[in-house]
Amino acid sequence: MNSTFKTQILEGIPEHLPAPKPYEKNINHAPKRKAILSKEEEKLALRNALRYFDKKDHKELILEFKNELDTYGRIYMYRLRPDYKMYARPISEYPAKSKQAAAIMLMIQNNLDYAVAQHPHELITYGGNGGVFSNWAQYRLTMKYLAEMNDEQTLTMYSGHPMGLFPSHKEAPRVVVTNGMMIPNYSQPDDWEKFNALGVTQYGQMTAGSYMYIGPQGIVHGTTITVLNAFRKINKEPKGNLFVTSGLGGMSGAQPKAGNIAGCITVCAEVNPKITQVRLDQGWIDEKITNLDALVTRVNKAKAEKQTISIAYLGNIVDVWEKFDEANVHIDLGSDQTSLHNPWAGGYYPTGISFEDANDMMANNPEQFKIEVQKTLCRHADAINKHTAKGTYFFDYGNAFLLEASRAGADIMAKNGIDFRYPSYVQDIMGPMCFDYGFGPFRWVCASGKPEDLAKTDAIACAVLEEIKKNSPKEIQQQMTDNIQWIKGAQENKLVVGSQARILYADAEGRAKIAEAFNQAIAKGEIETVILGRDHHDVSGTDSPYRETSNIYDGSRFTADMAIQNVIGDSFRGATWVSIHNGGGVGWGEVINGGFGMVLDGSKEASKRLKSMLFWDVNNGISRRSWARNEGAVFAIKRAMEIEPNLKVTLPNIVDDAIIDSL
Repeated sequence: MNSTFKTQILEGIPEHLPAPKPYEKNINHAPKRKAILSKEEEKLALRNALRYFDKKDHKELILEFKNELDTYGRIYMYRLRPDYKMYARPISEYPAKSKQAAAIMLMIQNNLDYAVAQHPHELITYGGNGGVFSNWAQYRLTMKYLAEMNDEQTLTMYSGHPMGLFPSHKEAPRVVVTNGMMIPNYSQPDDWEKFNALGVTQYGQMTAGSYMYIGPQGIVHGTTITVLNAFRKINKEPKGNLFVTSGLGGMSGAQPKAGNIAGCITVCAEVNPKITQVRLDQGWIDEKITNLDALVTRVNKAKAEKQTISIAYLGNIVDVWEKFDEANVHIDLGSDQTSLHNPWAGGYYPTGISFEDANDMMANNPEQFKIEVQKTLCRHADAINKHTAKGTYFFDYGNAFLLEASRAGADIMAKNGIDFRYPSYVQDIMGPMCFDYGFGPFRWVCASGKPEDLAKTDAIACAVLEEIKKNSPKEIQQQMTDNIQWIKGAQENKLVVGSQARILYADAEGRAKIAEAFNQAIAKGEIETVILGRDHHDVSGTDSPYRETSNIYDGSRFTADMAIQNVIGDSFRGATWVSIHNGGGVGWGEVINGGFGMVLDGSKEASKRLKSMLFWDVNNGISRRSWARNEGAVFAIKRAMEIEPNLKVTLPNIVDDAIIDSL
């Protein structure tokens, strides 16, 4: 083992400050955040930052931190970046007393791997502002605590800050994470800017701040399932048909890869040259085009030859929609996955302004930047409307596109003036087809770091699903078939970025049986430790009225009971760590979302925990969806009660519409 790595982990915040580090321009950095603090608040931010350090270092650090605050809008403490390479090492290489703690260290480092993280030096994993920590002192202190922890302690994480190790017990979570849990009246976008700049909260996104991001593979699978089902919805085959979208950074970068797996033509626009080149180098896009006329020619050729191809257009998506309208290029499916939860700080860029000039305007003239973004959103919506009038099926990808477009005054509302003209992909596709039946993004990581372990787990999962499918009801045969096809092609699609991880959509039965099969294989010595998790974007984990719970029609979609119940329930049913966040893919104040991690070590205790926790983790959400009168969920929860006699859920009585309409 590298002694420098072990030593730096164990020392935490070093007694003697490391030398300042140069700003590395070849790294993809977060944009400068707007200046939002008053002079007194700037002093408070500096006091907050310096409390991590011994008094002897304050005079040296204060000017440096003040410069970071002035230059970048945040205090990242770049000097504290460790010297070792950041990636998910085999679990045995972590200097930890607890295997569970070592697994969490592995997952944290995976989130910050340069191949995985969007802005690694700013500790941001994806979405433009989805942070693992706010600064490098927090990272160092957290890793030290995890190295020291035993199995009768729990580490509490307050929005990136490790509050400390507290006595607990072996069955308790090793870590409890909260991110951005603001008092409700302080959850506006500028509140995040202010309190994040003060260093007292952070935007954990979903799997960024909960240490469960597995690179773009996680969203590749969900996007593949979405695109396949969207084509089914419009009764078209993907082959030779066109999907137009935008965003190649972070999670949105998975779209062209998913399009290739689904078998369609994908055009994905991106304004950032650096991230576009990264996706090309990674093989996640097939071609890059910078000229609109050339793009039209290439797409028409792909249509004529019924090619499966992914094309990145380096430029603004609005220009693509407008050009395709002018050139009569028919778009079959349309969406958008830019980070519109973060529209004023790099999540969405205005057209007609260069990328560099837009970044300058964002930092130095934020009010004008907001005006330009909103003008572009209106043009974006107008162009989409022209295409949908010609037969394009457009869906919101849960990135707050419709929400922000409506706030900009775009022509995006339905005739009733209440609903949006276009559905969310969860509302129209994933909710009724997957979530209501309990199917969601189950994932696992092979903690050994060995590709052969991942291959073995793929084979185990496939065998389990094929066995389950033999006796599955007709209502879920399509979901089972899609996921068996996915796992069979997982190796050849080269989806691994960072840790040796895999994802597939499974229901409670599938998750528990796959996990138990893994645990038995570990016990037999066939594979090593496995870490289970899921995306927060799941059946139970997230209350988000414009995305995850957009197909809840009883008026409760603006409540957050489900996500809170989910995390509390996971914590006492055996999760290794749990997390609950304000914010996520649709924005600060727009969603509450929770997640978990669970370590499988081959023990009988792990077997007991996984059965208890995974059953609850899924059926909590199905029960809520059932109570909302969702037909698929009523079917699924009745089936769950037949399987588990200790489950007794209140079922809705359906009122005849004629009785209501007679009033």
